[in-house]
Amino acid sequence: MQACSEQDLEVVRRVVAVEFPWDVLQAISFALFRTYAVPSIGELLARTGEFERRTQKRYEDTGLLLDAVLEHGPDSDLGRAAVRRVNAMHRAYDIAPDDLRYVLSTFVVIPVRWLQELGGRPLTVHERDACTRYYVELGRRMGIPDLPQTFAEFEALLDGYERDRFAFSEGGRRVADATLELLTTFPLHEHLPARVVRTAARCLMDESLLDALGYPHPPAALRRAVRTGVRLRGRLARRLPRPRSPRWFRTQSVVRLYPDGHDVRALGTFPGGCPVPHGR
Repeated sequence: MQACSEQDLEVVRRVVAVEFPWDVLQAISFALFRTYAVPSIGELLARTGEFERRTQKRYEDTGLLLDAVLEHGPDSDLGRAAVRRVNAMHRAYDIAPDDLRYVLSTFVVIPVRWLQELGGRPLTVHERDACTRYYVELGRRMGIPDLPQTFAEFEALLDGYERDRFAFSEGGRRVADATLELLTTFPLHEHLPARVVRTAARCLMDESLLDALGYPHPPAALRRAVRTGVRLRGRLARRLPRPRSPRWFRTQSVVRLYPDGHDVRALGTFPGGCPVPHGR
């Protein structure tokens, strides 16, 4: 596959921040649950305690770091700083390259599948390939070896890894529970009973993921109803005017910890202490 170009970046920016900001955010959020279902990943996240004690911060920081690379470009000062911050966090732990490749594959594959099934329209081949090239470039800058080069290769990696590695773990379940609780606090969700939000979220998970996390399967009729509702929402959104400006993650209502802005160098975890001076 050819290298990620400036034209590819513009295509990915349009997909993520203009055409499908809500859909991509949901897809990436549910992609996180898939990583918890791999015991080597779920147990590591549980051992750090970060996703259970500071779930909102971990969620926001992850989105803001990824946002900075795409919005400003991987060669920009902010993009480079964000990649360095991600790499520093990964180096602090003993993470297998296989797990890093799998996590990257969820970012490539899950949004495409979400839009295919639940969005207003599926991505075109051109859009899908541009997104794939972007994540290959991001993975390269993260130092992940032996990266797939095409969407089909990423899809085969994801499906094979989940088939071989999905399994229940106590740590993965605790991190998944903490993330589900976070979903109940998001705007609009907070007006509903928490159990309703949790059940609706489980309706958007496939059976293999539910089994690996030890979650009960929702009734089939309820699952169809929830998924139909999300699909109709996507079709309605396609008929509405596009936003006047891109809706980056930092502008969305789920981001609540940084009302005065943020410094990408201070985001994420610092097992050895944060060297960046913190203001208010």
